[in-house]
Amino acid sequence: MTQVTRENVAQVIDFLEENKERGGDVSLTDVMHLAEVMSGSMHDFLATVQPAVTEELTAIAREISNMKSDIAQLRANDMTASKIPDAGRELDAIVQATETATNTIMECAEEIMCADTSDAEAYQALVSDKMISVFEACTFQDITGQRISKVVSTLNYIDERVTAFIERLRIPEGLDAELEESDADRRKRELILHGPQHAGEGVSQNDIDGLMNGGQAEIDALFD
Repeated sequence: MTQVTRENVAQVIDFLEENKERGGDVSLTDVMHLAEVMSGSMHDFLATVQPAVTEELTAIAREISNMKSDIAQLRANDMTASKIPDAGRELDAIVQATETATNTIMECAEEIMCADTSDAEAYQALVSDKMISVFEACTFQDITGQRISKVVSTLNYIDERVTAFIERLRIPEGLDAELEESDADRRKRELILHGPQHAGEGVSQNDIDGLMNGGQAEIDALFD
């Protein structure tokens, strides 16, 4: 790095001594003259560091431009204004269709179970009519499958873009902030409330049977 030369320092000293000999207040002209001397003394230094500074600023500007492009690829407005709300509506429709079909099937089963079987012909007609209603109710599965496909497509859309954005940021492992556990999450963890498990996950029925059979004698002893 280029240092301030002795000549530059001498110029500053000469200026200060000259101003001291004159005495009086420092004028604007004096300040401007001093600034001129100082800027001249820094000329060589600035000429040395300017290329490096320019290169760094150019790299920063280029990185910001790339980041803006990556953010645009996320299509955040489209996700928040369209895709995510649409996925929510699809899930609501799935819940509603499932509930309606379940109620219809249970009502039909209840009517069949409570029907009078003394009149075989009337009973057969009732069963046939209710079974048709059950079959019609089961058609919800096809529409539900289509709705679920839309939701999965939206989740894949979000996952692809967020993953690409994270990779572009090159976030190192272990940099994630510590997740604050909510009261609901803590309750689920302590009470092992993980909900329905996928096939092959969670505790199997055999494990439960083995646990119950192993402690059955102790359980029976409590009621002796």
